[in-house]
Amino acid sequence: MERIGIFDARARFSELIGRVEAGEEVVLTRHGKPVVRLIRAGQNTQSKSRAAAVKRIRSLSKTLDLKIGAKELKNAIAAGRD
Repeated sequence: MERIGIFDARARFSELIGRVEAGEEVVLTRHGKPVVRLIRAGQNTQSKSRAAAVKRIRSLSKTLDLKIGAKELKNAIAAGRD
């Protein structure tokens, strides 16, 4: 995911739109702080963020040498919703 300032994005808008259409995400920043995220229309960001969260949890579990199976992961997710 590329971060680009809004001022620079104006000059490269067509290029950025093409990259977003190809599946990339672009974050526009103002004074270095994220303001807008450009994603392809119809892209399901919620399932993507869930998948990324599961990947991070599994990666963390390996570094902690824990055994987290599907059942334990499902219970942890359910507990987080309460």
